[in-house]
Amino acid sequence: MAGGDQAIGAAAAPGRLGRKAGHVLYLAVVVIVYVYLLTPLVIVVLASVNAGEFLTFPPEGFSLRWYVAFFESEAFMGSLFFSLRLAFFATIVSTALGVAVALYVVRFAGRWRERLRLFILLPLLLPEILTAIALLFFYYNAEAFFRALGLDVGSGMFRNSALGLLIGHVLITLPFVFLGISASLYNFDRSLEEAARSLGASRFTTFRRVTLPIIKPGIIAGALLAFIISFDLFNISLLLKGVGIATLPIQLFDYVRWEYDPTAAAVATVSIVITVIAILITEKLVGLRSLRF
Repeated sequence: MAGGDQAIGAAAAPGRLGRKAGHVLYLAVVVIVYVYLLTPLVIVVLASVNAGEFLTFPPEGFSLRWYVAFFESEAFMGSLFFSLRLAFFATIVSTALGVAVALYVVRFAGRWRERLRLFILLPLLLPEILTAIALLFFYYNAEAFFRALGLDVGSGMFRNSALGLLIGHVLITLPFVFLGISASLYNFDRSLEEAARSLGASRFTTFRRVTLPIIKPGIIAGALLAFIISFDLFNISLLLKGVGIATLPIQLFDYVRWEYDPTAAAVATVSIVITVIAILITEKLVGLRSLRF
């Protein structure tokens, strides 16, 4: 018996060694990927506290004066608050539209479902620069249409205005909200709604008390992505922004064209911190575990 057990153990040893080697290889690949993704962020953060006069790495000492320069800059602070407001309103609009659109596409679109789904996801498939150019043509024709009706809208109703910029951001962020909510709806048990209706609940009450809590993870995930993406949008903002309007990425782009000091790294670090804060607020309010399907 002892000899048989030893033979079985010897035969199973190569299998265990192979699984262990595969596990170690998998962990190594994961570590390499994370190091590759996080190293640029670490370099930016370290460069933002550089005591030297130029944006170099490794840092020439430690100093927070570039953060002071950022917070004392009216241009940067104005663009920061404008980006936050723009991302907030874009998130609100795209989330409200995303809920309505996802409900219709998943439940009522029928044989048009896949076509509508592809149409909604087009901004993700097309380059942002093409979407921005298409919006510019749309704004021009829309303003011409209003002028033909006798309305004096000039060229500032959509073009060169915060409204036109907001529409562009909603167009880009809406697909992310739609994907998060539609994923929740595809796995939704409709019998729960039917039970609520059979107990006398109205359609609105059923949606508020049954549907909305169940699809909440998709709404939260989509809204969080919408805010972060809107805050960091560059191409759409570059072509649609008006005179005197600049988001933080645009302001940073204009700055690094003429200056090469660590203030740019400080601005980038603040953007990273804002993204992390958005995730922490989500964890505090609803818990990141609610984002898991």
